[in-house]
Amino acid sequence: MESSSSSSSSLNSNPTAENDDQTTARRIHRLSLHLNPTLTDTTTIEMVTCAARAKLDVNTTQLTLFMRGKHRDLQEKVYEFFRSRPDLQTPIEISTEEHRELCMKQLLALVREAGIKPFKYVVDDPFVYFAIGEAAGSVDVSFGIKLGVQYSLWGGSVLNLGTKKHRDKYFDAIDNVEYPGCFAMTELHHGSNVQGLQTVATFDPLTDEFVIDTPNDGAIKWWIGNAAVHGKFATVFAKLMLPTHDARGFSDMGVHAFIVPIRDMETHETLPGVEIQDCGHKVGLNGVDNGALRFRSVRIPRDNLLNRFGDVARDGTYTSSLPTINKRFAATLGELVGGRVGLAYSSVGILKVAVTIATRYSLFRQQFGPPKQAEISILDYQSHQHKLMPMLASTYAFHFATLLLVEKYSEMKKTHDEELVADVHALSAGLKAYVTSYTSKSLSICREACGGHGYAAVNRFGSLRNDHDIFQTFEGDNTVLLQQVAADLLKQYKEKFKGGTLTVTWNYLRESMNAYLSQPNPLTSRWEGEDHLRDPKFQLDAFRYRTSRLLQSAAVRLQKHSKNLGGFGAWNRCLNHLLTLAESHIESVILETFIKAVKNCPDASSRAALKLVCDLYAMDRIWNDIGTYRNVDYMAPNKAKAIHKLTEYLSFQVRNITRELVDAFDMPDHVIRAPIGKQTPVEAYTEYRQHVGFQM
Repeated sequence: MESSSSSSSSLNSNPTAENDDQTTARRIHRLSLHLNPTLTDTTTIEMVTCAARAKLDVNTTQLTLFMRGKHRDLQEKVYEFFRSRPDLQTPIEISTEEHRELCMKQLLALVREAGIKPFKYVVDDPFVYFAIGEAAGSVDVSFGIKLGVQYSLWGGSVLNLGTKKHRDKYFDAIDNVEYPGCFAMTELHHGSNVQGLQTVATFDPLTDEFVIDTPNDGAIKWWIGNAAVHGKFATVFAKLMLPTHDARGFSDMGVHAFIVPIRDMETHETLPGVEIQDCGHKVGLNGVDNGALRFRSVRIPRDNLLNRFGDVARDGTYTSSLPTINKRFAATLGELVGGRVGLAYSSVGILKVAVTIATRYSLFRQQFGPPKQAEISILDYQSHQHKLMPMLASTYAFHFATLLLVEKYSEMKKTHDEELVADVHALSAGLKAYVTSYTSKSLSICREACGGHGYAAVNRFGSLRNDHDIFQTFEGDNTVLLQQVAADLLKQYKEKFKGGTLTVTWNYLRESMNAYLSQPNPLTSRWEGEDHLRDPKFQLDAFRYRTSRLLQSAAVRLQKHSKNLGGFGAWNRCLNHLLTLAESHIESVILETFIKAVKNCPDASSRAALKLVCDLYAMDRIWNDIGTYRNVDYMAPNKAKAIHKLTEYLSFQVRNITRELVDAFDMPDHVIRAPIGKQTPVEAYTEYRQHVGFQM
């Protein structure tokens, strides 16, 4: 016993062993923080540990009701119809030809059997139209896009760019899909630069017709949805050429839209002068039949000019209420922003599906754990929370932002208010670009978060990622759209200093620019308390300050470089700066919308949950760009550190109510469909084995 005691005493007096024990304890403590992050730090910020903070009690029913769209009953009708029709459900493995025919059958069944006709809502009530489109996309993204081509693009161009005679002639047949059609704008050599289109429509006063011509290979209409197989008509965008009877020969009146028949109504054969080619198998959306169109002196009646913004009389006289080509072009494209609105809205729907699958899987998937204890959920690892919790918060933020966009767009279609038109144009460009880019990146992260199971086709990440990828390109390339936002910001910046009126989306610039032009407050830059950091005013001020800083510096740089490089060269020199500016502005709008939604939520428990999620969205964005704030001393080092800790803490708290937050998306199993996105592990693995044909 004495020997044992002596030995013990000897060990305790050994400084090396003591240091080893301290090192081990320190490592164990650090590892524990990955599973149970804490904000406790007496030298910087006083907060209780996550373990001591009670989990929010969320009323999922009330939160679901608040999140649910206005037309959920109509969406449920769509879901139920397709759930009852196995023959209309898209299988995992399907050829391009079969997929195209299935999507056409889905569209015809929706309209003629289910009795759901979206066309009347395109102009009269866009909220209903987008709700139907979202439901169709949940059945099959290709089906949702084909529906959009028929009604929003082909049909929408007739309604928005034509006049009463066109509506009277074409409405019913487009509505019933008797006239399947295309939207032929993009050319092989011109996509984003619509004013550079080369297809021409020359007026022939002798026959009272327009002659549609593709002058060269670069002018071939390309990637035209519905063209390869099903389309019978196309809205063709072409330069309107009028005879001048002088040395010039013809006068270019700018890009206009024309209704051009491309296939025989009875035989479905390609009409004389029209050449159609198939663009073939694509990365995704193979249920949509994209094709190429070439026109060789195709004659159409003068009445086929969609003449809302410009008309040609029998004698060849041109009239328009808009005095210039640029104004007519702007008005024409302004009527087509509904496509961008729909894509932003649909992209959020796809993000909801992906986040639901990934978080549900991460909740029930267990790997590793403390020694001799049960394995823990992979969502309990801080690294996994870092992947998915800010994404979940962003999904909520985008939900409210796109709802605002649809509301503004619907109001614009009713009032035609010029200020609202400008507001919707900028907001739709920014949100479409920002949301679709974010969703595309998130789909890959969600796949990775589900490990090998996420790679199985049945669990949908591959098809969702491939189908959604093109959302970043059509209806306006995202980089081009962000430049439009930046250009509008710079225009509003000039108005601000001229004392002009700012449009709704940009109103905050007046105050925040004044704040930016003054020095940061050295006191508030060091505040680090939880109440301060979670104050919506601090968060919104920080977002707007960043945007104002980027706007001011962009204006200065453009002015500087314009002297030597000219306007185009200066813009190109500052392009990355301008894209960052546009993204910063859109993030400010998203946060402002989210804050208002939290405030307007009537249920206390739901409001508390939304406030937590909103705080995570704000803190995550601020932390991701903390270098910007540090560079100008907007935030001191101690405050930056506190923001980082708060972000981790909020991620942990959101993880605690993840199931409730995901369930509030109200995505039933027949919409999610992925086995690993089911409610319980047993259901998931059982269905997963059945799908891949395991008999064991």
